[in-house]
Amino acid sequence: MSHETLTPAPVVPVMETEADILNKQRKANTKRKRNIWALRAAILVVWLGSWELTATLWIDPFFYSKPSAIWQRLVEWFTEGTDFGSIWYQLLVTVEEAVIGFAIGAVAGVLFGVVLGRSQYLADVLAPFIKAANALPRIVLAALFFIWFGLGLSSKVATVVVLVFFAVFFNAFTGAREVDRNLIDNARILGASRWQVLTSIVLPSATSWILSSLHVAFGFALIGAVVGEYTGAKVGLGFLIANAQGTFDSAGIYAGMLIITVVALFAEWGIGRLEHKLLRWRPNMSASSAQI
Repeated sequence: MSHETLTPAPVVPVMETEADILNKQRKANTKRKRNIWALRAAILVVWLGSWELTATLWIDPFFYSKPSAIWQRLVEWFTEGTDFGSIWYQLLVTVEEAVIGFAIGAVAGVLFGVVLGRSQYLADVLAPFIKAANALPRIVLAALFFIWFGLGLSSKVATVVVLVFFAVFFNAFTGAREVDRNLIDNARILGASRWQVLTSIVLPSATSWILSSLHVAFGFALIGAVVGEYTGAKVGLGFLIANAQGTFDSAGIYAGMLIITVVALFAEWGIGRLEHKLLRWRPNMSASSAQI
């Protein structure tokens, strides 16, 4: 009697569907984001805890303050107000100065950057003047603007415009220079005018350069507004910081800086959303190369 050896049937791997793959990718991305935020929170807790402990046991909190004192000052400002009125009014004035100057400086930077980026002749003529203006200590110009325009809104806006302009100008200039020459030549062969080339090819191609500069530019806008108020003002977060310095209130200085940081983060988020909407045509970045 013959015995036959039974061999098991080969296991056929189950093919994953596209929905399964997408679901796994979604879970992996969610887990990665959760880990990132957990690590950020841990870093923040360790930093603030170390600062609080050090200021309590070793260093003088009169000079270096500590997180609990800063939190107490923030609570005081937002519940009882400052010595110079509501904190919301101080914040509104600073944001108004920053936004107006940011809008003027960004528009001017884009216009000049694109025009000079497309005109080699004008760029060669104005190059030394632009380099000289960029080399000026623009923060120091706040003192001149204070003399020229006084304590009001104008001097702060002028400081913001000067800071924002060059941050946007150089990116717009580079973006206009980086446009594919073949696209422009083909458009001209098809009869496109200079204005059509500018609006249909140059500006869309330079958009990513321009939008990337806005992230830095709004930070400069807030810096310009605060520096202008610090130089001379009757209201604003920079004025509060200057007053806190004059009264040796280190907690007040940190509190003002923290409020400005929060405003800058909100603006960064808003600009990022705008950039995402305007640049949907770009391919998505991989997780390994994504921005923090």
